[in-house]
Amino acid sequence: MLTTEQITRFTQDGYVIVPDFKTAAEIAGLRERAAQIVDAFDPAQSRSIFTTKEQEQHIDHYFLNSANNISCFFEEEAFDAQGNLRQDKSLSINKIGHAMHDLDPVFSAFSRGPALAEVARQLGLQQPQIWQSMYIFKQPGIGGEVRWHQDATYFETDPVSVTTFWFALEDATLDNGCLWAEPGGHRTAMRERFVREGDLVRVEKLDATPWPDDSTAVPLEVKAGSLVCFHGLLPHYSAPNRSPVSRHAYTLHVTDGATRYSPQNWIQRDASFPVRGF
Repeated sequence: MLTTEQITRFTQDGYVIVPDFKTAAEIAGLRERAAQIVDAFDPAQSRSIFTTKEQEQHIDHYFLNSANNISCFFEEEAFDAQGNLRQDKSLSINKIGHAMHDLDPVFSAFSRGPALAEVARQLGLQQPQIWQSMYIFKQPGIGGEVRWHQDATYFETDPVSVTTFWFALEDATLDNGCLWAEPGGHRTAMRERFVREGDLVRVEKLDATPWPDDSTAVPLEVKAGSLVCFHGLLPHYSAPNRSPVSRHAYTLHVTDGATRYSPQNWIQRDASFPVRGF
């Protein structure tokens, strides 16, 4: 699937963009299923928002329980001062997470297959294990910022193995909050560790290396259907979406079963719900 040049690019930059990886029909099927999940979601069940700011203060039981089920999370700016939705529910959801790839047939089919298995092999994953899936809406006007971070913070293995598979379901542009990344930044230290102990979580600071800025970061503008793969230590970020159009994306976080998966990572599986690959 990947050319020699693309594999080299991943090694050098910490990420690679693969255009036209998913078809329009595959994208339409996933978007339709996501819309059905949101339509069935009752906001009375939870008004949990998703934010990457001061995470320890915003983690609740609903979030922790989402590790191995299918849950909806609101945008930070979805509600007014009185606690009412500012717009329709379908335009208020930040994301769906975190186990659609195992619990929903449509998401499972999108998340697996020989093509993805081959890409994982070419990127060095000997025993791919899919721990998390997220459908990200990046809603028009209120799509929240995702601060600079490294995905290894949330999926620590020894050695580092987590690899992100990010699928553009719509064109991602500077206007609607595309990803930004620091080429070569995967060779920097792991800055933070997100640790879970029972129902308590904390973010441990590991390294004082500053996050990138505009002098070193580059925007990853991609067309719908593109796959972006990036290394778990690659610093990346996305700006708020203030445009009138959404930026739907779907992402998988995958580790190598040949490495040691930390028992303090927030998502755990056991024999009753085993982690699987592609």
